[in-house]
Formats: sequence, structure tokens, C-alpha cells
Amino acid sequence: MRYSALKKKMYELSQQYDPQHHTNGGTMAEHMGLLATPGDHCNRQFVPMLDTELEKIITFYGLQLKEVQDEIDEVQMLVEQQEERGLMPAYRDDDDDDDDDDDDDDDANGSVSGKSSPRRKRRKSVDGRPALSERSSRRLSSDSYDYDIEASVPSMRRSVNIPDSDASRSRGPSMSPRSTLRPLADMFRSLRGAGSSDDGPETVWNSKADFARDTRIVFKRRLTTLYLTATSLRSYVELNQTGFRKVLKKYDKVTQNELKDSYMHEKVETATPFTIESKDRLNRAISEIIALYAKCVTRGDVSTATKQLKIHQREHIVWERDTIWKQMIGRERRGEGGGQMKTLGASASSHEEPLITVPTPVGRFKITGSGISLVVALVVFIVLLNVNVIEEEEANRCFSILCFCTILWATEAIPLFVTSTMVPLLVVMLRVVRTARTPEQEPTRMSTHEATVYIFSIMFSPTIMLLIGGFTIASALSKTNIDRIIITRVLSLAGTRPSIVLLAFMLVSCFASMWISNVAAPTLCFTLVRPVLRNLPAGSRFAPCVVLGIALAANIGGQSSPISSPQNLIAIGGMDVPIDWLGWFAVALPVSGVSIVLIWLLLLVTYNPGKTIDGEDLVIKAIRPTRERFTLKQYFVTFVCIFTIGLWCFEHNLERYLGDMGIIAIIPIVAFFATGVLKKADFDQFLWTVVFLAMGGIALGKAVTMSGLLDKMDVMIRHIVAPLSTYSVVLALSFVVMVVSTFISHTIAAVLLVPIASEVGSNLPGGSARLLIFVTGLVSSAGMALPVSGFPNQTAASQEDEVGNLYLTTGDFMKNGVPASIMATMVVVTVGYALMKLTGV
Repeated sequence: MRYSALKKKMYELSQQYDPQHHTNGGTMAEHMGLLATPGDHCNRQFVPMLDTELEKIITFYGLQLKEVQDEIDEVQMLVEQQEERGLMPAYRDDDDDDDDDDDDDDDANGSVSGKSSPRRKRRKSVDGRPALSERSSRRLSSDSYDYDIEASVPSMRRSVNIPDSDASRSRGPSMSPRSTLRPLADMFRSLRGAGSSDDGPETVWNSKADFARDTRIVFKRRLTTLYLTATSLRSYVELNQTGFRKVLKKYDKVTQNELKDSYMHEKVETATPFTIESKDRLNRAISEIIALYAKCVTRGDVSTATKQLKIHQREHIVWERDTIWKQMIGRERRGEGGGQMKTLGASASSHEEPLITVPTPVGRFKITGSGISLVVALVVFIVLLNVNVIEEEEANRCFSILCFCTILWATEAIPLFVTSTMVPLLVVMLRVVRTARTPEQEPTRMSTHEATVYIFSIMFSPTIMLLIGGFTIASALSKTNIDRIIITRVLSLAGTRPSIVLLAFMLVSCFASMWISNVAAPTLCFTLVRPVLRNLPAGSRFAPCVVLGIALAANIGGQSSPISSPQNLIAIGGMDVPIDWLGWFAVALPVSGVSIVLIWLLLLVTYNPGKTIDGEDLVIKAIRPTRERFTLKQYFVTFVCIFTIGLWCFEHNLERYLGDMGIIAIIPIVAFFATGVLKKADFDQFLWTVVFLAMGGIALGKAVTMSGLLDKMDVMIRHIVAPLSTYSVVLALSFVVMVVSTFISHTIAAVLLVPIASEVGSNLPGGSARLLIFVTGLVSSAGMALPVSGFPNQTAASQEDEVGNLYLTTGDFMKNGVPASIMATMVVVTVGYALMKLTGV
């Protein structure tokens, strides 16, 4: 059953024929006649789809059941033939030409029987039909399959004295008592020929002869496969009957119809696969398979046969499930997954359409935009290395690295974190790092070993540890469902007015971004808003409005706390005296609050989400709060998070005991992973691409400083800012940061511009380096004019409705994102600047 296609169709019908959205009757009349009802028209379109799916199921079931029954009949016939033959293999020799082939098989499979035979010949039954062991598989090794048969018949007695408990012994020839007694058994077998059974009349089903043993193995395999096929067919019937029931229940709920009972009774329950007679017939077939298995393998013990077949079934299901998951994971690791979501440091899709395809003698050469960007970056890098743009060699080489990385980061020709990883490689190989200047000694060029030790020592800084601590808190809140519980309870208070619901979602998105990062927060909020969007009338303006509002609010939330986004941590790391959490909150929270309100008003004016396309008032379906109560684990996670954040807020007062915020970040890591709240798999899921991106940015910033490039830039910057006031510099720098962060990653914008802001601020009167760095960090989150401007925008741009249509277009981002970016930036340079002055930043 194509459940997703049926579900998609029912939502299309609900939007076309919802009477709440066509009260005037004009639009309704276009879709139905005078005497028809909306439910009749929905049924006329939906029922044929159900009939098509039902017909496919009936056809498939009939074919499969016939195959199962034919297979059972054939096995029964073979069993009867084998019983008529008894213990006589009834084989005749083929030509000697076949001997070589069998010798090869014997060499590959080891000894083919307990008796030593120089040559085995291919055999056929006397009636011209292939023997059963020949039809299903080649002659099998008795040594390899002794345990297989013995484990299947735990009550089987041996001619030697072996207790029954040996049936549960470990697998393998070396651990089997039978393998230990095999020389003795071979001696008796050589004296008396084919073995005989002590348990009643000897038949092919209880004999210990090699031919009988191999025959039972072949029948066991064939019946096991047949049992798996039959039980899978039974599960197929049950699954599809449940599917029809669920999809009809959903259809009645969405379209306000009453189709479920009538269709289930009249169509589904009377269809061949779902009738009681058909189910009984399939169950009888399964019982026949069990009886044949008991006869051929377990000496008539039906209970043992049932247990063994169910074990095979369970192992088969586990194997299939593991195989599917391994294939899916393998595809994702190879980059063959179908996901189009773009993450920080990775492209939206592993496949890029070529711009030009050039035929060559060795094949077609595809030229892509990423390839062109990479070539341009390499050319610029090589040219700058060989042209003295800056006098000193170390500074000139560092400038080449800076331009090379900037081009790669801006164009994303290769993943962002790969470019960051190249930074220490280039810095060390080109020897751009110098020792620090002292009153007694001028800076000297470091050796490659010294530069390596220095670069790696500063890459893993307290800022990186703070970033990992933030990931740990976010993962714990998400895994224990604390974020969802809190958010749903807050949203349940929003009511049904569209404007208030929109503001509630924006505030929740902003708040969630503060603690679980602006990467995970929009994804969570889009999941929570989806039930609201499903119940909206067709063409409702509320849907794109709330999707865009969540994304813009998540961007603003990225500036609200130090751990909400990497650019904040980069800004803190760039300060000579890092600002504490209380200082950050004192400025960022008012700035974020004012920005959210202004963007909310902008969206209300642009979309007017409170009205339908017919001009009527829109009423939003109320969001139900979750009824889950906090568990002991959730209380523990909450306590650790609040305790850690409290220590971060008062870090300056505790510096003599804790040293730095990076040390405090170790507390949640130890608390959550040591107690089992988080597992190794959760640690693997951290955004390590962001960590490497930040580490590369720190390394590049230090290289710019230690190479002398920043000193050279200082001279130029001093000439530029000399005639300007501090506020003029703030305005100019904010505009540059907003533009750069709009077109490239927010984190990369901070990596490139924080060192410049620091140098510009150090040349202003009063030493405004911390202020400019703070402004740079806040404005980096304000670039949100394009679908590629930050992860929240990328996530919003990929959101689709139930029929596969995107909620937002590039025009929506341009029309609302550009003024939103400008407003957020102006709030930073007005409200934020004033608060920074008041708090002494």
C-alpha cells in the first residue's frame, strides 16, 4: 500500500473541499453539483485510489499464495518419493568426464563424507529426474553439518552414549563430542556399512547414513525457506489490513467524512486476502509446512519443529533489519543519501550539475561552479605567493593564505571545515609564524616544529571546550525531551489568534536557539508547527509567515547567549578580557527582544496572517500541551544545566577556583556521559564540522597576528579611522559585517572580521576593541536576507506542505529578510551600543 500517496491525496482534498473555508458557496459551487456534498466529491476522488491499491494487493496475494501452495505440493511429492526409495540413493554414474568437476567441489568443501573416497561422481536418479540433494544443492560435507542436524533433533539418540544435554553445546567441530568420537564411529561404519538407528524402524528420516543426513539437510533448508515465505505473506495481509484501517480513519478525520466503516466492511473485508476463509487457508498451509518439517527433521515432534521454525523466522527478521540499516548507513557515509538539507560545513547536495561538459579522448570532462571557484582560489594563492604585496615575507605569505581561505569559505568550493583544517597545514609549511616581540629581541621566524607546537596549542582553546559543552547541554535537553515539553507548554498558552500564535512561535524559536543552538532549534519548531499547518485552509498566508518567522527568530536567537552560535564564542575568544555571561545577557537579551518584536510587526504587515484568502478571520487550532511529567532523569539534566549556566554567569568571581569558562564546560560532559544520560553515539552526533571550523578560524587569527600582517594592517586602519568617531566606526563596521554574513556563513564572517574589529578598536580613543568585537559578534547573526544566510534560513527554505509545495520562495526572503536584517543591525548599533556603554564593555 502506498500510504504516503494516499495521505498526500487526502490533505489535498481537505484543502479543496473544507466547508469552513468556502462558506460563501461560490468556490464550492465550482467543485460540485447542486445536490452533491463535499464528502461525495472527496469520496469520488479518494475511493478509486483505494480500489487501485486493493486490487494490487489482491493480485500480489493470489500469485504468492499459489506459489506457496505449489511449493508445498512439490515438497510433499518429493517426500513421498523419498520414502518409497527408502535408504537407497538410486543413483547411477555419469560419464567419467564429470569426475574432474566433482573433484574440484570436494577440494573446495573438504571431506564429503565420513568414509574416505578417492572420487565422487555426479549422480542422477534412476527415473531421469535430478535427485533432491542434486536439485537443491551440491553434496554437503557431513563434518560441516553434523551439528546442524543434531541441534534440530535434540531428542535424537546416538549409537554411542552421548547425553541429551550435548544438544546445547557450543558450535564447531572442535567443541563437538561427535567430532571427538568420529574416528570410532568411522571404524564401526567401515565394518557395518551404512549406519542404522536404534529408534524403531530405520528410515531416511532417522538414519545416520551420509545420504540420509544430507537429504534431511536439504529438506530442512527448503522447508525453512518455504515457512519464511508463508509467514511473510501472512504478515503482509495483516499489515495492509491495518494500513487500510489507519488511512481511512485519518481520511475521515481530515475530511470530516464517514467512509471507514462502509469501505472496510464492503470492500476490504470481502477481498480475497482479508476473508476468514483465505486466512484459514494460509494458516493451513503453514501448518502443513510445520508438519513436513517435523516429519523430515524433528522425527515427528511438531512442538520442536514449530520452535525451530520460529527461531529461523526471528533470526531472518533481525538479519534483514540489520542489513537494511547497514545499507542505509553505508549510503549516507558514501554521500548517496537523498537528504538535501544543508549543514554547516557541507554542501546541500553531493551532486552538482555541471556548467559545461567538454568531450575528451578519455571521456567527458565536467566543469562545475565549485571546480571553477577552486581553480580561481589556487591561482590567486599562487600569484600572491610570488608577488610582494606586503614587504615582509611572513606577512605576505599569511596574506596569501588569508585570501585563499576567504575565497574557499565564500564560495564553498570545498566543505567549510576542510578549508579550516588546511589552515594549520599552510601556516606551518609556509612558516608564517614568528616569535612574540619583546623589548630585548625582535621577532624571529619559527621553525616548522616550533610553529606546529604553537598552532596546535592555541587551536584547542577554552573557546572550543565551551563549544563542546554547549553541544552537550543541547544534546541532553533534546534526548530527554525537556525541550519539547517546555516548548509545547509555552505554545499551548498562545491561544488561537494567528498574530499571537506567530509571536509565540518566534519567541519559542529564539529561546530554543539560546540553549540548543540555532541549528537544532528551527528543526524542532518546524516539527511542532506542522500539525498547525496541516489544518490551515488552502492558500493561507499564515503558513509561509510562521515558517519564515521561526527562521528569522532563530537567527536572532543566535546572538542571545554565548553558546547559541559559534560566532559568539569566536567573539568572546577574540577579546583580551572575555566578557562574562551576565555581561553578555545584559546587552544581548534586550537587543534580541526588540528585534523579535520589530520582525514580528514586519511579518504582520507583509503577510496579514490573520485573514484567509477569502478575507475571513483565520482561527488557529489550539496546541495541546504534553501530559508528560518530569522524570528523575529530566530533573537531573535540568539541575546540571542550570548549575553550569550559573557558573558561567559568575565565572569572573570564581576565576581563582575554576580558571575559565572552558573548564566549567567539562561539568556537563562528565555529568551526562558518566551517568548514561548520553551515550557514545550522542557524542558522535555533535557538530564536529563546526568545531573544526572554529579551530581553523582561531589558527588563522593567530597566524595573522604572529606573522606581522596585523601590524601592517594597523597602519592602514589607523589612517582610515583617524578622522572618524567611535560611533561612526561602529556604523561602518556593522554594515560590512551584515553584508558579509548575508552571503557567507555567519561563523566565517566572525572568523574573518573579529581580528579586524579588534585591531580597529585598539586604534580608537579609549580602547574600544571589546566593544567592536561584541558588535561584530551580534551583527554576524543579523545577516538573514537570503535562503543561504545561516542554517535557520536553509532549513526554512526546504520546508514543504503535504502536497510537496515549498512554503517559501527566494522572493519571501528578499522581501522580508532584507528589512529584517537592517532592523536587527540598527537595533544592535542603537540599543546594543547604548547598553554596552552603560555596562562598561
